[in-house]
Amino acid sequence: MIGKGKTGNTKLVKQMNREGILYQLRQHPRLSRAELSVRTKLSRPCVSSLVDEMIHEGLIHEVGAGESKGGRKPILLEYNVQAYTVVGAVFEGSELEMAIADLKGELLHSVHTRLTQPVNGDSALQALESNLEKLLKKSGFERDRVIGMGVGLPGITQKRSGTVSYAPSTGWMNLPVGREIEERLGIPVILDNDVNMMTLGEFYGGAGSGFSNLVYMYVGTGIGAGIIIDKQFYRGSKEAAGEIGYMLIGSQRSRKQDGFGLFEKNYSATGICEKAAASGLALDAGRSVLQQLYQLDLGGSEEARTLLEEVYSSWTSGIANTVSVLDPELLILSGEMVNLSVEGLQRIRQLLSEWVPVVPEIRLASLRERAGLLGAVHSVLEAFPSAQPGR
Repeated sequence: MIGKGKTGNTKLVKQMNREGILYQLRQHPRLSRAELSVRTKLSRPCVSSLVDEMIHEGLIHEVGAGESKGGRKPILLEYNVQAYTVVGAVFEGSELEMAIADLKGELLHSVHTRLTQPVNGDSALQALESNLEKLLKKSGFERDRVIGMGVGLPGITQKRSGTVSYAPSTGWMNLPVGREIEERLGIPVILDNDVNMMTLGEFYGGAGSGFSNLVYMYVGTGIGAGIIIDKQFYRGSKEAAGEIGYMLIGSQRSRKQDGFGLFEKNYSATGICEKAAASGLALDAGRSVLQQLYQLDLGGSEEARTLLEEVYSSWTSGIANTVSVLDPELLILSGEMVNLSVEGLQRIRQLLSEWVPVVPEIRLASLRERAGLLGAVHSVLEAFPSAQPGR
């Protein structure tokens, strides 16, 4: 159980006990050594020894005396959220967002880069390296204070091995990308799908806060979903759960070996632009496709109105398929879907209620571009809960 102490003499047990103390201080700021002993079920001498060690490392501060309960006033302890730092990075199409955060997950500084097309693995690595230098300079942290970097990529990633099966937007295909980034930057890397990172962000600090079971659906240059069941991220046997862009929604055609699925080829932002062009509608790929279609619809365009209805129906088909299998408490709509009008969102709810027996609560994502960065940061904090490199 997280936060409960273990007994024994091994290095692993000591690390688990350290993590239990830090967990309690993150959950309950300003605890005394005695209170930590009760909460972690560790002996007082064990707690005192580990606390003194972490005070010396800068992970814990003494912050004054608490209230006396009949004897000496206890010294209160606090987790030092700026002892080390964490970096998050998310690739989306030709964009790279990066941020540096404290150990509480608060984003301190961010940088944005538009990548020169076509993107390849080397140019993506160069962008990560140069932006990391910018963030360290902005924040004043030294590189040896970075406990790790979370990196979100479009496509299918294997988080456990740090490899990428499909990442067509960066040119990384079937490569040990995590190891390459670690060797280039000299820091530990947690690699994951970009939509998974966004899902974590909304779960920890956005529209999904307080929910145990949710699905996060993203529409951008591709279509994907993140799944959380009983507060645990669900990845599937090959870590490809949530790849709903491969659903058979849209005009049937054989899938080219470019990593994209039928649903996303037809109804991602890019696919909608192509459908609009085929109907004689000129859309700017650099702006929201929904907002442009709404403007054309208001101007009396029957083609725009017809395409909007097709998009609502097709997006809802993907939602219905997902909801029928998973029965989540909450569905979060993100990416291009945050630009849904009130009428558009009502239409999706109406269609969904006609097609499935149980409709979850539906919310628009609240963090926008910060979701992926926040999720990337938390992926590192989950992987290194003791917040101390090299242990």
